[in-house]
Amino acid sequence: MDESDWLADTRTSYDTVAADYADLLRDALAEEPFQRGILALFAELARARGSGPIADVGCGPGRLTGHLHRLGLDAFGVDLSPAMIEVARRDHPGLRFEVGTMTCLDLADESLTGLLAWFSLIHVPDAEVPTVLAEFHRVLRPGGVVLLGFHAGDGSRLKTEGYGGHPMRVYVHRRPPERVAGWLAAAGFTVEAEMAHHPAPGVEGGFVFAHR
Repeated sequence: MDESDWLADTRTSYDTVAADYADLLRDALAEEPFQRGILALFAELARARGSGPIADVGCGPGRLTGHLHRLGLDAFGVDLSPAMIEVARRDHPGLRFEVGTMTCLDLADESLTGLLAWFSLIHVPDAEVPTVLAEFHRVLRPGGVVLLGFHAGDGSRLKTEGYGGHPMRVYVHRRPPERVAGWLAAAGFTVEAEMAHHPAPGVEGGFVFAHR
């Protein structure tokens, strides 16, 4: 599968599920104290770098963009799916949302204080991850903080249905935190922490903090 194939499949899949995805996950963070704590740490680290914009890359319907805004950050969202961006603008009318791809961000060099990619790298093939992380490094200013959240583990599966039973065609990639940390280091980041979260039997999330 080449780059255009996986990007097109991801865009179409999330356009299809956007409305139900937003409804199903709108209040999910209220049930996730560990995730709220991780996001609060990200916000504290970002504020320590000084003022400046924070990008939520792969923002979906903007629920975490809104959460970061409530934590006092100048947050905006970017997502590949126009339908997701439409929902985000509807649900968070005071915030900025843009259609874009993490493989080629429409952002100036060294323009961000922080960048969040919350379970949005999970559909990026291994071969494309260095391109994405190079973009993250480019748009972050020196000292800027990045937080990656992802499905931990190993292996990939093709997801053909989700979020209200709608058809999808996206590969979901699981990666151990140490592999993601290694990719970040290779892209020029300084890794600060690797974390694993086990919210349910057989379910594992990974989180890596780093800075440029």
